Amino acid sequence: MEWTDKALVLHVGRFREADMWVRLLTRRQGVLTAFAFGGSRSRKRFCGCLDIGNSIMCRVKNTRLAGYLALQEASLLQGLRRLRTDGHRLGLAMNCLRFLEVLGVQGEEARGAFSLAEDILALLEQDSPPSSLLALLFRLRIASDQGFAPFLHGCVRCGRQAREGENWQFLLDQGGLLCRDCRTTGRYTLDLALASLVFLRKVQNSAPLLWDAAHLDPAERRQCGRVVDAFVQYHLGITWEEGRFRRV
Repeated sequence: MEWTDKALVLHVGRFREADMWVRLLTRRQGVLTAFAFGGSRSRKRFCGCLDIGNSIMCRVKNTRLAGYLALQEASLLQGLRRLRTDGHRLGLAMNCLRFLEVLGVQGEEARGAFSLAEDILALLEQDSPPSSLLALLFRLRIASDQGFAPFLHGCVRCGRQAREGENWQFLLDQGGLLCRDCRTTGRYTLDLALASLVFLRKVQNSAPLLWDAAHLDPAERRQCGRVVDAFVQYHLGITWEEGRFRRV
């Protein structure tokens, strides 16, 4: 069986002299690995498009008897131009793509993840400086879209809604908020100012172009980063250590 789909290149490796394996995020199938036989030499079938971050149109063959996917051909739709000459932007892009690879998006959730990844790469190609929180915010949005959304609209114990001027706690094991009357102590709680809370809610429901954290002060940005990082590690089992993501 063969099929054609749009894909983002997440990871590329080589085996034998001229053959490659390619990890892709496809729009309909999700994250998968396919083998590109002759991929490091063929200009006709792959035309130099198998670089990380490239958007491609690919034709894939499912070899049922052999039990693997074979990348038959691919054509370049969009490459990373500005990112290739900007180490900071490229690092943010690679962090987002690596997270998708480790998470392993599949099935019906693939289309949303694919669209969000495209938006992130397009944002990083623009002139405006990217937020230092961009990679963490991407993890929050992907987790939320995959059904692991933290509850950021009110207290998980008494139901009280967030109001102006109040500070909150984030209860990590329940993935939700505690108001000032239900606050507790322990290693599973993190402080969250109202401004930080409102911003994280915005990330859950808006396009990356609107994820501007410039209005937050440094303490509020640190709060956002700690909450997202802890939530992803606790509920998705993925942590960032020594320059790579790993399962915990």
